[in-house]
Amino acid sequence: MAKKLVTAQKRGETRALCLGLGMVACSVIMYFFIGITIMPSYKRSVWTKESICKLMKASIKEDIHCLFNEGFGDENIFRYPCLEIQVNLTLLGQLVMLYHKEDTVYRNPKCSYIPLNMENYNEVQKQVEKISDDFRNQQTFPCYYDPSRKEKSVILKRLYAPEGLIFAFLWPTLMLAGGVFIVIMVKISQYFSVLSASQYRTGI
Repeated sequence: MAKKLVTAQKRGETRALCLGLGMVACSVIMYFFIGITIMPSYKRSVWTKESICKLMKASIKEDIHCLFNEGFGDENIFRYPCLEIQVNLTLLGQLVMLYHKEDTVYRNPKCSYIPLNMENYNEVQKQVEKISDDFRNQQTFPCYYDPSRKEKSVILKRLYAPEGLIFAFLWPTLMLAGGVFIVIMVKISQYFSVLSASQYRTGI
């Protein structure tokens, strides 16, 4: 009976140790994934300071449709109404172009907004018109700008804000801490088991 109990305990310790090491390995992989995907985009973003922008012009270029993924095959080119938003960066008193996010600037610097789904042109047009109306109704809103002013444009939302980066690192950190805790607890359990066994032999 005692041997079966010891065997079951060793199996439980082995499984717990594998679980802890697996959690540590997964957290390391997640850190690596974040480091090669999110971190470069976060560091590349120059729009780090928040200010207030005032709408100066919101227009939809009905007759000039911007190209998406220009340079690829024709099957990868979509046409959509080009929404152009110009705002006054109140902090500096400058008239600048407003973009939705950082990637909007790189993907199409001619338009302030790139629709997510461009399969249905009529739906896209309604969406762009709604966004334009929202800007006209709001007039003043927070925006982000480059404090060095090397990049003259401003963006409405940061693709990777600091709080988003913290949230991205939260889960792998919790997983790493949990895995390390499990490994430590298994090692402590093994230490006390060996200590108890040695004391039992000495007593005999």
